[in-house]
Amino acid sequence: MAGRSRSSFNKRLKERSRQEKQREKAEKRVQRKQDKPEQGVEDDMSSVDFSAAQDQLALPNSMIEE
Repeated sequence: MAGRSRSSFNKRLKERSRQEKQREKAEKRVQRKQDKPEQGVEDDMSSVDFSAAQDQLALPNSMIEE
């Protein structure tokens, strides 16, 4: 009968661990939202380098038809 109480204890530990991870994730989510810059999407896209995609499209055997 001693095995039954051990499993209940393990369940409690797992549940506490799950709740702690959930709380940490929620805190990180809130922190990211607060740290997010107030600028629009256009600023994010301006820093993207599309030269690799252009090089790929310039290849003669590219899969995209013009």
